Amino acid sequence: MEARQVNAALSAMRNKTDKTDARGIAQVLRSGWFSKVCIKSREAHAYRALLSSRKAVHKKCIDLANEVRGLFRVFGLRLPSRVDQGSFDERVRPLIEADPDLSRALLPLLDVRAMLYKTYRELDRRVKQAASHDAICLRFMAIPGVGPIAALTFRAAVDDPSRFTSSRTVAAHFGLTPRRYQSGETDNPSRISKAGDRDVRATLYAAANAMMMRSVASSEIKSWGLRLMRRKGRRRAVVAVARKLAVIMHRMWVDNTEFRHKPLEATL
Repeated sequence: MEARQVNAALSAMRNKTDKTDARGIAQVLRSGWFSKVCIKSREAHAYRALLSSRKAVHKKCIDLANEVRGLFRVFGLRLPSRVDQGSFDERVRPLIEADPDLSRALLPLLDVRAMLYKTYRELDRRVKQAASHDAICLRFMAIPGVGPIAALTFRAAVDDPSRFTSSRTVAAHFGLTPRRYQSGETDNPSRISKAGDRDVRATLYAAANAMMMRSVASSEIKSWGLRLMRRKGRRRAVVAVARKLAVIMHRMWVDNTEFRHKPLEATL
């Protein structure tokens, strides 16, 4: 059973004891007011473990780079605001080796970061290799802006597309639909719910942003997002495109179809 739904039902009990919890769970089962939890396959868990390892190592690399930046400021050194992760060691190491005090303190830190970055590159290669060997991920990557990270993350999170009766519920499952409070004359639409898997939501947002801001390929969803951006602003438009991406990717998976780009004559 869905734990958050059962918790909401048990919170109506006046006293929380083992006896009342057991009675409440029995009442939930009797009434049928619960949602079943999908148990994911071993393959989905393997993909998720690979993605989580890559994300964890990448985060540590960024943390160490920021630590080096902060220590540099103490000695009056300032790095450019944007330094590529791959060239960070080349930019920083000569500055550290020129100062004995910095060398004694920061060279071991830089060596650790270099080792972590090498591990990150290897994990990133394995993620891309796993996505390139999966037929479903290859179909997803045909969508402009959707790369191997977004494709594999969505693939591992959904696992079984048949557990969603409607493709529209996929966006709500990952917290991309707006919350709404309505009672009598009060109707207050709010921001997105941010429920479900945060990694899926973040990768879909990044894919939508790449489609609208970086991709040169034209499509119906991109044109719709650009029109929406002129009226509602960039952030709302990107969230809306991410919501549509979740629906489209699930429907492509269920129907076993390919992504259809906007015809060239329609752009004239």
